Amino acid sequence: MSLLQNIHALKTFIRSFHPIIVMETVEEERVADLLKAVTKELKTPLFEWTTNLGLATTPGTKYAPRTNEYARPSVNQAVPFENTVEALDALKYIRGMERAGIFWLKDFSSDLDDPKVLRELRDLADAYSLMGSAFVLTGESITLPKSIAHDAVYFELGLPDEDELYQTLSEMMRELKHRYRLKISLQGEDLNDFVHALSGMTLKQARQAIAYAALIDGELNRDDILKVIHRKAQILKEESLLELYPVEENKAMLGGFVGLKRWLNQAKVGFSAAAREVNLPSPKGILIVGVQGCGKSLAAKTIAQQWHLPLLKLDAGRLYNKYVGESEKNFRQAIKLAESMAPTVLWIDEIEKSFGGGSDGDGGLSLRLFGSFLTWLQEKSQEVFVVATANDLLQLPPELLRKGRFDEIFFVDLPNTQERAAIFTIHLKRHHQDIKSFDLKALVTAARGFSGAEIEQAIIAGLYQSLYEQKKLETGSLIQQIKNTVPLSVSRKEDVEKLRAIASERFVSAR
Repeated sequence: MSLLQNIHALKTFIRSFHPIIVMETVEEERVADLLKAVTKELKTPLFEWTTNLGLATTPGTKYAPRTNEYARPSVNQAVPFENTVEALDALKYIRGMERAGIFWLKDFSSDLDDPKVLRELRDLADAYSLMGSAFVLTGESITLPKSIAHDAVYFELGLPDEDELYQTLSEMMRELKHRYRLKISLQGEDLNDFVHALSGMTLKQARQAIAYAALIDGELNRDDILKVIHRKAQILKEESLLELYPVEENKAMLGGFVGLKRWLNQAKVGFSAAAREVNLPSPKGILIVGVQGCGKSLAAKTIAQQWHLPLLKLDAGRLYNKYVGESEKNFRQAIKLAESMAPTVLWIDEIEKSFGGGSDGDGGLSLRLFGSFLTWLQEKSQEVFVVATANDLLQLPPELLRKGRFDEIFFVDLPNTQERAAIFTIHLKRHHQDIKSFDLKALVTAARGFSGAEIEQAIIAGLYQSLYEQKKLETGSLIQQIKNTVPLSVSRKEDVEKLRAIASERFVSAR
């Protein structure tokens, strides 16, 4: 939401007698701007509490409690009240004010483990809610005791929108030019592209990324967009469940998949202005089921490349957390982050490991996550195209395969003759081999029943051997590597044939 929308939403909560408002965020700067704007419109004072200063007036506000001699209004600095460092003392002090206000309690949730603090806040919440007052609790992760949770409402601040990021970029351009005398060469469409590159970052991260990119070479220009994207990819990998594959670095090459590529060409129009004019919803996503190693992951990368969109990969292994409620929270945060970077492609690899099974051993967690995913997939309004891939069809919940969940479900079989030829060509060229020096027909015949990944590994093994023997890689040695390999179609013949039998009748061929 925009700042104006956040102001309206927060005012509505306060005016409708919600005494405790929880914001799970580390962006205290944005919270401060929001609370100052809200209290200004409501004409009510704003106070803040921290464990080091205690209760204080908020810098930049014009109001102070009339009943306390320490409450002097200040523009530039907070004015602390005596003996309010301890949480219980601060709440008792607020009770003594006997006036309306918005009380911002930072990192306060841990103090609620004290039953006296909890009781005092509950009593204050009841007494102050009808006065147009509210207690705003902020922190990175807030879990409220059950006895007070029913009095609280969670406010989703969200990540900065394009207007906030544009304002931050403009401020940083002025700052860099004034402080460091840097050359600024951004205007028009470059500014819009730069702002989009910042999407998914907090304002502090955006400022740091802009300054870092500019100070490397002493200039801020279009070339710095890729530097910002690299920084964002690093942040996402460190702090979230998502891994970013920038458009500029997505060099995926996919042989075959004619059916999938044909579908993608048509579906792409769903992101166009013409589609929006006729209220055509943008494509939701696809599910790709198939034999392991046959290019499903590569297909996800190719979709993002073909549509010229960033690719976000959801790390299912980090989704589950041992603490109650954290897994659901991790998932919600990942989805919100993906939406903030729209339009984008969200890749969920081996989705059966994320949402499949639903065993009793996890206390119903996987079922809850699966339900949240289905609801979001059905109701999402942002242009986030989901590419889910699966190896084990039998582990997929039946609800996921129901018509309408995805725009289409594709089956990826073992590559045919033409596709094996394309795969050999791609990988031999990638390793700087002269394709004309190989008997491609013989290689394709020898690799019958091989997946793309198995063909690639045979080429790599052949190159290792040729380097060790200090001779050129040839068709004969490569065929020998193929003969030394037992493909999945042989080692798991029954499973592959069962998958083929089910999928060929129910799903569209990606080939």
